[in-house]
Amino acid sequence: MFSRFLPAKKIFSFFSNDIAIDLGTANTLVYVRNKGIVLNEPSVVAVKAKTGKVLAAGRAAKEMLGKTPESITACRPLRDGVIADFELTEAMLRYFIRKVHDNRRTLIAPRMIIAVPSGITQVERRAVIDSAKQAGARDKPMTIIEPMAAAIGAGLQVHEPFCSMVIDIGGGTTEVAIITLSGAVFCRSIRVGGDEMDRSIVQYVKRKYNLLIGESTAEKIKMTIGTVMLDGNHTAMDVKGRDLITGVPKTISLSSAEVNEALLETIASIVDVVHVALENTPPELASDLVDRGIVMAGGGSLLNGLDRLLAKHTGLPVKVAEDPLLCVVKGAGKVLERIEFFKEALMD
Repeated sequence: MFSRFLPAKKIFSFFSNDIAIDLGTANTLVYVRNKGIVLNEPSVVAVKAKTGKVLAAGRAAKEMLGKTPESITACRPLRDGVIADFELTEAMLRYFIRKVHDNRRTLIAPRMIIAVPSGITQVERRAVIDSAKQAGARDKPMTIIEPMAAAIGAGLQVHEPFCSMVIDIGGGTTEVAIITLSGAVFCRSIRVGGDEMDRSIVQYVKRKYNLLIGESTAEKIKMTIGTVMLDGNHTAMDVKGRDLITGVPKTISLSSAEVNEALLETIASIVDVVHVALENTPPELASDLVDRGIVMAGGGSLLNGLDRLLAKHTGLPVKVAEDPLLCVVKGAGKVLERIEFFKEALMD
């Protein structure tokens, strides 16, 4: 009956919920065609140590980090933007896909578009594609580089002959791209992001106060008093951890100036890669940036003062995109909705 009225592709679309995925180091976001963003969960999975059975994923699993007995393993299966554990990534993806579909099997497996770092190797990309296929994707999953998806999600007209510069600072990577005519003229990815900032804070507190704190505590510090531009209004917060000398719990007061000091090296790496991108921008396109400026996306772009610091170092207007945490998945979702229009933006 359907075949008399609908082409085969339309029939597949009718029965399947095609999805776009931002498979991030820190968070995984899922966009379902015609529905929008339906899932935003930490990229964490908890499994039974002996059987490998998935007990929880997302927020429930993140709450278990560092608190599990020997019989349960809770970890992040992605590291620096790429898959560190193939089996756990597949299990996590399958868990999220089933959750998106209300734990019911759809009549036809969904098509998938997955956002990946621009610096991903062929082997790493193959691992992402294979994980998605094993988790239930129909056909070969399509991939799009994260800065391109972020640009589309931020509302930039990537198909026009004008230059756009995007900085996407995620949990595991920072992506900088010069985009025009649905392609990246220059793209650079460094494996420095929000997680590296957290580790820098952990090491700083350990070195200065002989206090051991977890990365979750470091993330809270970064989000609460973290800053890269000291303006004289110093704030502080109490930080609890374990004293490395006595072995007992201890509380210290940590200031925003100290957090600034802890983040200096990581922020310098981001500033350096932005300079490299500008130096490799063709003159005709560089002139567009004077007017259009730089757009920042990703959770790292919310770090206090980072946009002002980059504007100071580049001399260009810098703005943080609306809903920076959602830019990549929104962009991948727009591509999913209009694949033919955006096909040039997809990876080969």
